[in-house]
Amino acid sequence: MKIENCKLKIISNKAFSLTELLIVIAIIAILSVIVFPYYGSARKQFALQRSANKLAQDIRRAQGMAMSAKELPGEGVPSGGYGVYFDKNWEAGKKYRIYADTAPSDGNEFYTLADTIVETLELEERIFLYGINTSPQKVSINFKPPDPVVKIKYQESGGGVESVTITICIQGTNCLGSNIKIIFVNKAGLIYVK
Repeated sequence: MKIENCKLKIISNKAFSLTELLIVIAIIAILSVIVFPYYGSARKQFALQRSANKLAQDIRRAQGMAMSAKELPGEGVPSGGYGVYFDKNWEAGKKYRIYADTAPSDGNEFYTLADTIVETLELEERIFLYGINTSPQKVSINFKPPDPVVKIKYQESGGGVESVTITICIQGTNCLGSNIKIIFVNKAGLIYVK
């Protein structure tokens, strides 16, 4: 008996069954229900941390501008140095300024309208300036070259203070615990986020 070219055709079925597909969809739905409530909270926490780090970095930038004696176009090096100004009530605590203390007559080492604004900055969405450890809720952190000498003042006239804490918070929360970040600055030039 002679077997001639016998070819077996094997048909393989590589598709999903309806049951398998429904189980996968159910697992994805259950995981989504578990994960999504934490996603919004984690996103807000990341925004808070980014804002705190950026705020501290902007204060360090003003400090660096004073240390390097950065010149303003057409004005030279500001005699009063560079600084950062915060006002809790300005634009609902969303904005702050880097300024050059250029007002020749005041020499107050505090932001005034006569000074040159280097940059106006804004905190991230849903993050706001909750408080400054003083009343009124304004502070100017000024770095005067060449050392730089750090002056922290809460008002235009008067002496400086040793340190300041600036608190930022997530909008719509109780502004306690993990919903806040504190930026600490002292007159020795130490800047850090708690």
